[in-house]
Amino acid sequence: MRYRNLVFLGTSHIAKQSLDEVKSYIENEKPDIVAIELDRKRLHALMSKAPRKIDLRNIRAIGLKGFLFSLLGAWAEKKLGKLVGVAPGSEMKEAIRIAKDRKIPIALVDQDIEITLKRLSKAITWKEKKNFIVDILKAFFLRKAEIEFDLATVPDKKIIMKMTKKLKERYPNIFRVLIDERNAVIAENLRKLAEPSGRKILVILGAGHVDDVVELVKEGNAKISYNFSLG
Repeated sequence: MRYRNLVFLGTSHIAKQSLDEVKSYIENEKPDIVAIELDRKRLHALMSKAPRKIDLRNIRAIGLKGFLFSLLGAWAEKKLGKLVGVAPGSEMKEAIRIAKDRKIPIALVDQDIEITLKRLSKAITWKEKKNFIVDILKAFFLRKAEIEFDLATVPDKKIIMKMTKKLKERYPNIFRVLIDERNAVIAENLRKLAEPSGRKILVILGAGHVDDVVELVKEGNAKISYNFSLG
C-alpha cells in the first residue's frame, strides 16, 4: 500500500514470507528511510542476546497486570514462532540489518512500551483477564493443524478483519490500548516524518495496523490542508 511518499509493508512477526518481503521491498523500493513498528526499549530487547530477566522496577513502572500481560503475550508469540521455525520479530531484525548495511536511516515510530503497558494495566477489566487466562491455557495445547491460516504467511485482509473483530469483542479495552491508541501514535509520527521532504519512507508494520494507520495519516494531512487554507 502507498500514500504519497510512504510505502507500507504489512507483516506477520513470525512469518517466513515477511522475512523475504522485507528484503525485496528494500531492494526494489530503495527507501531513504525505513520506519519500524518499534520504540527504543523494544528495539533494545529485540536485538539483545541476553535472556530476559524479571525486574521489580519494571513491575512498579508499568503495573503488575501490564507486566504479566507482556510476559504471557511474548510466550504465546514465541510458541507460535516455534511452530513455523521463525523467532518473533525476525522481520524487524532483518529490516534493521539490511538498513544498517546500506546506511539507510531507521525511524522508530511506535509508542514507548512503558506507556502502553502502564495504560494497559489501568484499562484491562476482570472479564478480559479471565478471557486472557482461558485463551492462554488453550494455547498450551495448540497444534499447528488447528490454526485457521498458514502461520508462515501474512494473513489476507479477510482473515485480519475476522481476527480483529474477534479481538475487539473479546478484549475491547485491550484492543483500544494495544491497537487504536498505538495506531494514532504511529500515524502521527509517520506524518511528521513524511512532512519535511519527499523522501521515500518504507513503513514496516504488523499487517493488522496498516489500513487504520494509513487512514489516520490521511486524516491528519487533510486537517493540516484545511487549517492552512483558512489561514
